[in-house]
Amino acid sequence: MNAQYIPLEWWQVAIAASLILINGAISVALQLGLERRLLIASVRMTIQLVLIGFVLNGIFAVESPLAVAGIALIMTLVAGWSAASRTKARFRGKRSAAIVSVAVSGWLVTAIALHLIVDPQPWWRPQVAIPLLGMILGNALTGISLGLDRFVSSIQQRRVEIEGCLMLGATRWEAVAPIAVDAVRTGMIPILNTMSIAGIVSLPGMMTGQLLAGVAPLDAVRYQIVIMFLIAAAVAIGTVGAVLISFSKITTPSHQVMWLDNEQS
Repeated sequence: MNAQYIPLEWWQVAIAASLILINGAISVALQLGLERRLLIASVRMTIQLVLIGFVLNGIFAVESPLAVAGIALIMTLVAGWSAASRTKARFRGKRSAAIVSVAVSGWLVTAIALHLIVDPQPWWRPQVAIPLLGMILGNALTGISLGLDRFVSSIQQRRVEIEGCLMLGATRWEAVAPIAVDAVRTGMIPILNTMSIAGIVSLPGMMTGQLLAGVAPLDAVRYQIVIMFLIAAAVAIGTVGAVLISFSKITTPSHQVMWLDNEQS
């Protein structure tokens, strides 16, 4: 197999970037009002990726476990903060619930991958640890934010029903359990959909990147299968964790439901 990595110049990147004008034209034509958000998102994404490119260049050159731990901590905090920000309702402890859930799920699954599956030497090798953690955190973030938002919004909408169950003698968990189950299901749906169509409708991102880099297809497939299962596990752990922690914050040991609208986040 003579596949070879094809480097890209910045003018080629600019051509791809110009395609965002299609989104802008659609927004203007249909009066979606997304032009400003598209511009901000595009500029922000480009700046963030360029900056992280420089940062990773330095970390890869140094190969220090402290540098890897530092960037991993920053990635985790940003992921948790973003997950909490996507939940409209406010309650005390929302951000801590999201950050703890992202951290536990992301770091636990990444540790399993580094020690039992990929096994790089050393185990904290930045070229392996950081990309793995990034993919896992990004997907866990999505599941956690969806599950958390569904859980909190459903409690707001069904508050009267929940309080009725409590008045009839139900425990706080019995009153809220159906909502929690639905929230966890909501958080897991995206990764289940992705797994269902992988290889048939789409080639997942990591596999595509490896193929473009010249990796043999079956080698790329093995890595992608591993990544999909790691992501699925992280999403499940993170979503369940976020829902349970939020449950403990929103309800009290005396089986009452706290008001959400005026709580601090």
